[in-house]
Amino acid sequence: MSDVVGKVVQYSPNCILIIVSNPLDAMAQAAYKQSGFSRNRVIGMAGILDSARFRAFIARELDVSVENVTAFVLGGHGDTMVPLPRYSTVAGIPITELMDAATIERLVKRTRDGGAEIVKYLKTGSAYYAPSAAVTEMVESILKDKKKIVPCAAYLDGEYGIKGLFVGVPCKLGSNGIEKIIEIKLTPEEQAALQKSADSVKELVGVIGV
Repeated sequence: MSDVVGKVVQYSPNCILIIVSNPLDAMAQAAYKQSGFSRNRVIGMAGILDSARFRAFIARELDVSVENVTAFVLGGHGDTMVPLPRYSTVAGIPITELMDAATIERLVKRTRDGGAEIVKYLKTGSAYYAPSAAVTEMVESILKDKKKIVPCAAYLDGEYGIKGLFVGVPCKLGSNGIEKIIEIKLTPEEQAALQKSADSVKELVGVIGV
């Protein structure tokens, strides 16, 4: 990875890096350190993909258009990700008012296992369409300076009580890359889940030495 990042930095010193490779959060951390870029110019694609899966499962469960569904998934890109039902809505109505707790938990679990589910069905590979659609959305927001707020893996420097790690959080994407990290109010349980996810990212970063 260092050779690839080095070449990109050499020939495109003013670019914005969007990392897609797994393990996503750790690869974003590696690219950030190797590039020497400011933190707003290195972004991990994860939350948009995971949130899109959550949205799709919610829409299918309720038999509504996915266009009516908004959803947030925070944390690392893995089985410790943190879907947020309280911030997930259908036409502005929280899903907590439309589904019982058992159904929501089933959809949350399926979202966490979404990548493995795709691998099981494909048998010879992993997801490719949804990740490419997610990256396209990010690139479009940056190139067209749309200022869209989407969940991305961002380098946190104290936000959400986390420092020195790439973790999925809501970000405003514009021509400068990450123009703002949005801090939403979490319950103690949600904050604990996000911290657990960050701890998993920290452990992986330590294993690969970045």
